[in-house]
Amino acid sequence: QLQASGGGLVQAGGSLRLSCAASGRTFSSYAMGWFRQAPGKEREFVAAISWSGAVTYYADSVKGRFTISRDNAKNTVYLQMNSLKPEDTAIYYCAAASKLYSDYGPGDGMDYWGKGTQVTVSS
Repeated sequence: QLQASGGGLVQAGGSLRLSCAASGRTFSSYAMGWFRQAPGKEREFVAAISWSGAVTYYADSVKGRFTISRDNAKNTVYLQMNSLKPEDTAIYYCAAASKLYSDYGPGDGMDYWGKGTQVTVSS
């Protein structure tokens, strides 16, 4: 029901835009989040957005570089990633939650998960 796309290989300093498309149901009333998991590490929160798009939260590690947004008419959430660093390399996942929190940690409170998309940043 949620499918992330847009990942790829990019050089440090570059940009990527991830998309998370929903199908089968509407997620316009859900808070949406992006998470990532690097090899050998725990999954971690990246960014979240309220159902209306009016409120956003970011992990300190991406604040000022990443921007989360949504288009409810298209049932899609985006993650614009600028000034990418090698430490941003991970599989990125989108997820939906009935409640918005400023930090979901590893994402245990999320209700729906999508398949991930690989982001690799070379130095």
